[in-house]
Amino acid sequence: MALLNLFADPVDLTAALIDIESPSHHEGEIADAIEAALRQLEGVEVIRRANTVVARTHHGLAQRVLLAGHVDTVPLANNTPHRLDNGVLHGCGSVDMKSGLACYLGAFARLSTPQASAFDLTLIAYEGEEVSSEHNGLYHLERDRPDLLAGDLALLGEPSGAIIEAGCQGTIRVFVKAHGTRAHSARSWLGDNAAHKLAGVLSRVAGYTPRSVTIAGCEYREGLNVVGLEGFVATNTIPDLAQLTINFRYAPDRSVDDAKAHLVEALSLEEGLELVWDDIAPAALPGLDDPVARDLVEAVGGNFRAKFGWTDVARFSTLGIPAVNFGPGDPGFAHKVDEQCPTEQIYTVARTLEVYLAATPR
Repeated sequence: MALLNLFADPVDLTAALIDIESPSHHEGEIADAIEAALRQLEGVEVIRRANTVVARTHHGLAQRVLLAGHVDTVPLANNTPHRLDNGVLHGCGSVDMKSGLACYLGAFARLSTPQASAFDLTLIAYEGEEVSSEHNGLYHLERDRPDLLAGDLALLGEPSGAIIEAGCQGTIRVFVKAHGTRAHSARSWLGDNAAHKLAGVLSRVAGYTPRSVTIAGCEYREGLNVVGLEGFVATNTIPDLAQLTINFRYAPDRSVDDAKAHLVEALSLEEGLELVWDDIAPAALPGLDDPVARDLVEAVGGNFRAKFGWTDVARFSTLGIPAVNFGPGDPGFAHKVDEQCPTEQIYTVARTLEVYLAATPR
């Protein structure tokens, strides 16, 4: 088993985490290493559930801050072990999100002793974020041990360029299906082209004008897009089944029900078309007006922006816990073969966390 030093330089700790390969569904080794390292800390409660590890301090402080980061990555692409080149750390997970996880592990370890932190702390290193929700370790905790998610503010180490990305947009994915009659294309009048029946909804989605909305100083930009088209049988055959896959990204001033109603109205499906709901995730409000979050905004120099993609901050938001994304790295490099993170951003996040969480400002 790999040995992790949680008190190491945060770049070195990130490199060590990268070198423990942990694509989704294969998080056992990295969970073992993190659990073993956390159990070396005195006076810390450590709980292991499958490949999710939770560590908590219990110093009787008035407020609790949660530090959450996922341990899994997308499939490897010959991009491990890590490589450090001219102030840039390369490797699978360097952005999403082993650098953020390293910063959070280090801050938790350094501030876990009595009188070190202004807050009681909960560290959650969870499995299964990069795959469907049924495998997500935070989902399992929310369902089975919601008490472990209790807190006054949650920080998620998703890549945000070392500034706060507040809240997140919700997402809905649907299928629009059309049915017809298969026939030879040379005798098309004997068939009924299912693909042609989707022309109206395809045109409406293409002509949709997305909304921008500003909430607590964060501008969210909605989007309605066709992300998949199916309907092929053969090059000489009229298709009897065709389908559009449509994704709606919505701002956090809409509830799930509001977003669903708006989507139905925007699609305005013709008679005979079938709407199938595939995936729905709620949005999360910024939460920056909470006093605990305001202190974090001050610690990062007042730099924040909206999070456009969906992240697990939404899980905390549904529990009434303000949550923000705060981690190193450009999210544009997430999941790429050349995934990379500037070491300067790793140091910035690590330093900011300790300044914000410490009992005595540094």
